[in-house]
Amino acid sequence: MIRVSCLPEDLPDEAGSDLRFDIYSQSRLAGRGRVGSLVPGRVRRLGLRPSVDAWDFTSFAIAVVAADEAVSRERSPDGWTREIGLTVAVSSPDFWNSQRGRLTQALRFLSGDIWELNFIGDGAAPTTSDPMRLRNEDMICLLSGGMDSLIGAIDVVEEGRNPLFVSQMAKGDTADQKMFAQTISPHSLHLLLNHHARPPGPSERSQRARSIAFLGFGVLAATCLRRHHDGDEVELRIPENGFISQNVPLTPLRTGSLSTRTTHPYFLRLIQDTLDAAGLRVRVNNPYEHSTKGEMLLGCTNQPLLKQLVGDSTSCGRYSRTGFQHCGRCVPCQVRRGAYLAWGQDDDTVGRYKYEQLDQDDVRHARFDDVRSVAIAVETVSRHGIEELIGGAMNARLLGDITPYREVVRRGIAELSALHAHLGVP
Repeated sequence: MIRVSCLPEDLPDEAGSDLRFDIYSQSRLAGRGRVGSLVPGRVRRLGLRPSVDAWDFTSFAIAVVAADEAVSRERSPDGWTREIGLTVAVSSPDFWNSQRGRLTQALRFLSGDIWELNFIGDGAAPTTSDPMRLRNEDMICLLSGGMDSLIGAIDVVEEGRNPLFVSQMAKGDTADQKMFAQTISPHSLHLLLNHHARPPGPSERSQRARSIAFLGFGVLAATCLRRHHDGDEVELRIPENGFISQNVPLTPLRTGSLSTRTTHPYFLRLIQDTLDAAGLRVRVNNPYEHSTKGEMLLGCTNQPLLKQLVGDSTSCGRYSRTGFQHCGRCVPCQVRRGAYLAWGQDDDTVGRYKYEQLDQDDVRHARFDDVRSVAIAVETVSRHGIEELIGGAMNARLLGDITPYREVVRRGIAELSALHAHLGVP
């Protein structure tokens, strides 16, 4: 087991720790990583004062990201599953230690690893002597720069809500995040944060837990609203289509943890139970958990605004590796392209796709792993039905009634099937 600790800079090292991160610190001490270094300053400059419990949850979330990025999968016996012991300094260690069972369960589901959690005291809850500026927005909406979050932001405003937008900054997306927020709701606050995890050694590229930081930032922002200060519950909206949220393996060789599960209903339920136990009065909500991406496009409540902005949204899983251009062949790109086709509108993705014609029978196109995996999934459903594809990936213990989740996967595969037929993928 690799043991990682995330502590304020002035706390001594934990005995037995293999890797040390300084949390909310810009320290560059030899042998230490750092995480969340810019978060307190950005929050403070906006006059925001999150609750202590929200800081604790965010500390946990970004510590998970730090450990996920620092511990290599290559050294694990099966080349994937890691054993990670994580110690996090918080303000209320007794409470958070009482949540270890649920949180380790959530992290195992999220990243596919075996986690052991320990919370100690003297954690950082950055404070300021500046006057508190309670915000009048009535809910939080995550805005990633992706197509789904764009639709979610548009729909929120069309509902008559007044959202505070929260974005996790990412290279290649931040400018679009700002443009979307300003265009959709110019009077709303837009909080842009990043975990800025910097490990003391090489970085693990898989990083399946990284988006948990996004939830932490949303919770942090929720406790800064006037309605939360007045004792009301605050909605934290997480717009994500149900096909991607389910993350069903497309072939027996592709495990679900090959992409993030941060919006899976089971994971969100575990997080919600934790937030409730902490008395945080934040309600996590994904209203699109039974919708495909194409259905989200069709159902968006302001079609002219969507058509104006959607081409600038980002879906690609390899966006930075392809020079900030959609690759066109990864699973998220194929889902995007299938959604455009289902919507019935021209695909106006800015810069188009690096690999446009997937019908070419070579390793860069039709025989590329993601394209081939989608083709196998389409063929499996066509020949044997959706149950053959889903297998044991869904069960009532995790989801309750699986019918709506099974059906959204079936319709998602249908959108991909239509795309492959349209492109002539062999």
